[in-house]
Amino acid sequence: MITNSKVYSDYVVFVQSKSLRGRSKAEYLRQVRKLAERHPKRSLKQLTERMVFDHLIYLRDQQKLRPSTLNQALVALRLFYREYLKRNWELWNQFEIRRDQPLPVVLSRAEVRALFQAVRENRFKAVLALIYHCGLRVGEAVRLRPKDIDSARGVLRVIDGKGGRNREVPIASEMIERLRVYWCFHRNQAWLFPGVGRAWRERCKTLQAAMGGAQGAMSVSSVQAALRVVVAGAGIKKAATCHSLRHSFATHLLESGVSIRQVSAYLGHASLASTLIYLHVTEMSEGKGREAQAALIEQALGKVSLST
Repeated sequence: MITNSKVYSDYVVFVQSKSLRGRSKAEYLRQVRKLAERHPKRSLKQLTERMVFDHLIYLRDQQKLRPSTLNQALVALRLFYREYLKRNWELWNQFEIRRDQPLPVVLSRAEVRALFQAVRENRFKAVLALIYHCGLRVGEAVRLRPKDIDSARGVLRVIDGKGGRNREVPIASEMIERLRVYWCFHRNQAWLFPGVGRAWRERCKTLQAAMGGAQGAMSVSSVQAALRVVVAGAGIKKAATCHSLRHSFATHLLESGVSIRQVSAYLGHASLASTLIYLHVTEMSEGKGREAQAALIEQALGKVSLST
């Protein structure tokens, strides 16, 4: 077995030495094991550049991996062969991954309002409202602790977001007050959005008691399931998800004139390029467009006549 080989065990130590997140380390090792399983009669050192290239083709064309997952496999095998075994093959430059970037699903302001009117449980309304208000990923939202809200400065601290990055996002005083009322209902010291589990009625007499005594945070899957019910109940025809609230946050801020660099910082994007996609879905009314167009020439020429 590959896990018993010295080259693999030494590679595990090599990966552990890297400043990678736990999930990334596990995925890198899994992709190397997956390659080894396709060549059980050869050691990983014996595999040629062509064999590794064919494996990537197999993942793309036969297993139909999504571009993001295929890229994980490529990065994992590159780390093993180029960084660890020093095989500087041409395939690292030759293998191409076609990345389709569909436009994000964005809700209009009216649809967002209808969505929240359809939410029946306050615990889900609270977390979904904060996702939209601060442009959070659902995983970031459910992991929040009461101490992550700095009411004096009016900011929300997102700890260990995507890529292990931390950031601060402004939060309105009105939202802080709504969350304060929500927290006073359960008073869980550890979690802003405590998870109660499906069988909470069997353990506790009330939802308040279940939330107050919860040891863990609300699960991502429970929020996603709640939103699916809400979207259907609100009569929204778009394929909206929790991430659509984040998309809507970004789009609505851009439509209101917030700079794209500021929106990018709020979202916690590693580069501005990730935020540019929202420029394709922002809506500016024809009236605003005409006003902006008229202002351009007014600012350029002032009262100067064009008559000869």
